[in-house]
Amino acid sequence: QVQLVESGGGSVQAGGSLRLSCTASKVIFRTGAWYRQTPATQRELDASIRAGDVENYAESVKDGFVMSRSPNRKTWYLEMNRLGPEDTAFHFCNAGGVPGDWGRGTQVTVSS
Repeated sequence: QVQLVESGGGSVQAGGSLRLSCTASKVIFRTGAWYRQTPATQRELDASIRAGDVENYAESVKDGFVMSRSPNRKTWYLEMNRLGPEDTAFHFCNAGGVPGDWGRGTQVTVSS
């Protein structure tokens, strides 16, 4: 099992950007991913990066979000650009797919 810690959440106005980070307690060779959840929804995938650094994005974020991974494979990032109020959610990082390992999440709030 791996411990994951997210950081970088916060409040921003619509059109702004945030960069989320997820740091793992050990090197991750499995797929890393970012999910979001609101009180009204289940966790939904935003982006994932798997072996070979192949990225995959949800249709709703593919034009504004970029996911990357550090060379030491212990940290991955989600650069969120052109944020809108619909991106307000608790954002979680995941290692190894579902069920996999999860961080505790970080809140992102976007005001209009």
